[in-house]
Amino acid sequence: MSTTELVKESASEMARQLRAKEISSRELVQAQLDVIEAAEPSIDAFLQVSADQALEQADAFDRRLAAGETEGMSELAGVPIAIKDMIVTKGIPTTAASRILEGWVPPYDATVIEKIKAAGLPILGKTNLDEFAQGSSTEHSAYKSTHNPWDTERVPGGSGGGSASAVAAFEAPLALGTDTGGSIRQPGALTGTVGVKPTYGGVSRFGAIAMASSLDQIGPVSRSVLDSALLQELIGGYDRRDSTSIPKPVPPLAAAAREGMKRDLKGMKVGLVKELGGEGYQPGVEARFNEGVRLLEDMGAEVVEVSCPHFPYALAAYYIIMPSEVSSNLARYDGMRYGMRVMPPEGVERTAANMMSATREAGFGDEVKRRIILGIYALSAGYYDAWYGSAQKVRTLIIRDFEQAFEKADVLVSPTSPTTAFKFGDKMDDPLAMYLNDVATIPANMAGSPAMSIPAGLSDDGLPVGFQFFAPQMRDEVMYKPAAALEAALQEQWGGPVFKDLKAPWLDGLTNGSAK
Repeated sequence: MSTTELVKESASEMARQLRAKEISSRELVQAQLDVIEAAEPSIDAFLQVSADQALEQADAFDRRLAAGETEGMSELAGVPIAIKDMIVTKGIPTTAASRILEGWVPPYDATVIEKIKAAGLPILGKTNLDEFAQGSSTEHSAYKSTHNPWDTERVPGGSGGGSASAVAAFEAPLALGTDTGGSIRQPGALTGTVGVKPTYGGVSRFGAIAMASSLDQIGPVSRSVLDSALLQELIGGYDRRDSTSIPKPVPPLAAAAREGMKRDLKGMKVGLVKELGGEGYQPGVEARFNEGVRLLEDMGAEVVEVSCPHFPYALAAYYIIMPSEVSSNLARYDGMRYGMRVMPPEGVERTAANMMSATREAGFGDEVKRRIILGIYALSAGYYDAWYGSAQKVRTLIIRDFEQAFEKADVLVSPTSPTTAFKFGDKMDDPLAMYLNDVATIPANMAGSPAMSIPAGLSDDGLPVGFQFFAPQMRDEVMYKPAAALEAALQEQWGGPVFKDLKAPWLDGLTNGSAK
């Protein structure tokens, strides 16, 4: 099989070939490294490529497989993965795409990284993001802007544009992201990948650099619903080191996805969220979404309209709660303990306070500073109840909206992002326009509910559109079944996955390369 054919396979198919010894993990990792080398001048998805470590991990898996040590082995063992640079990795620099952490090499692994290493998934490297995950386009990285593989003059979404672009460009079959207000799902929609935000607390956040602690969640990025299910099962579960971790077993996600692939949704009620559509949504986005809804009906689902009257206030409430938590979490980056340290300029007294001020001025970008200032204001004396307290009340109302909607439907659906990918610079001077990209994804973070975006096809401009599913808290498996069913129906309609229409010129030079 040629390198080009191999890297376009799903992670589950790669895993099958590994088990059948049609390929080795080393050959698979080397193929991905070859694609990374060819693609990065165009895509810029990676901040760090850990080639040597990945090949060592691949060799370790190959030795286990050769020795017959397969009992209890993860189904994804031996398949390489990329990691958003918001998740700490022992021995591999972790920067959160910020100058203030430039060169920092963590002395420990995040819980999800421990699980990935124990399962035998080689780590290809760390992917780019908006600095400290604060942005919707990956233009706010301190190091580079990541490009959308569908059109390299357009953004891949954010903050996890690096992970989404790496998977979309065939640089990696799997990736991890973090989702605070849509940072896995919105890039998923813009790049045609599957992005999942698990139930809050369903995947340990220990070792995820905190942006907004009550909203952040680690989740999978992949090219198929089944791949995301397998990866979420691997990284999920209780962790005593995370005080918000749910002490319950991971639900049967892969089984639900495989059941959905049979495309029988009789007896399932799908709730069409009235407030997440209409004005402000690109016509091509709504057209692909409506086609997806009709396919769900064709497979036996009953579609009902549900109203979530407080969802329109989610964006405003989020942009009070999130900056407030950002201002608290980022206070630790002071130049005292780790990361960048900048001394005051000549003529300024060399006090600790002045050093901290100089460090934070030099180390943080404009968007991070903007959110810190917003958060400090919202939490300040005299404004706390008016702003932060009121936003938390809205959050409670959003949770109740979800609860009432799930009394009428098993899953809820909406477009993932109001538009397809926009061009670089189009929204950099208008923060409010940038923030509106997350209008459909934020409610799930506010409520702690699981949500998923899958490719719904291409809009009239030839760019990917996302279709979003919501499920009740701690019932992640409920969204995997209809998502897998819709994916299968769409792929039958398209004659293959949405990626068949992606022109990837960086693969042209690899056509003659081959893996055994």
